[in-house]
Amino acid sequence: MVIPDKKDIYSYADYLSWDEGGRIELIGGVIFNMSPTPSRKHQQVLRELSTAFSIFLRDKECEVFFAPFDVRLLADNKQDEDINNVVQPDLSIVCDQEKLDDRGCNGAPDMIIEVLSPSSVKLDRWKKYHLYEKAGVKEYWLVIQSTNQ
Repeated sequence: MVIPDKKDIYSYADYLSWDEGGRIELIGGVIFNMSPTPSRKHQQVLRELSTAFSIFLRDKECEVFFAPFDVRLLADNKQDEDINNVVQPDLSIVCDQEKLDDRGCNGAPDMIIEVLSPSSVKLDRWKKYHLYEKAGVKEYWLVIQSTNQ
């Protein structure tokens, strides 16, 4: 992924202008690279969780979304240039349809699930936890992949 201009703090407007060659997140305007691609086991865990929640929420107002799905946090009534928090949780559950638009979710999902990978533990357990708490996410699960098959 090529980032055109070096800045101290990036916005959602910047994020939208970058090529789609890689997965990144912005937390407080700082870029976090989501490489490497999640492992096969990570994808299997995510698939099972997504299926279980989709079945449970069938015929209810809540919807399940899985990465890549942009969630713009702390973005209420802000222009793209003023939004500095864009994440792609492994799984997002959104019950307020007003928060959904063609670009993802504008506001805090009701629930976020992150499947921990060795490369994401620090980010998911600390930075994202505090961001999600500040943004008003009601429930946040961290799922640890079993090493057993």
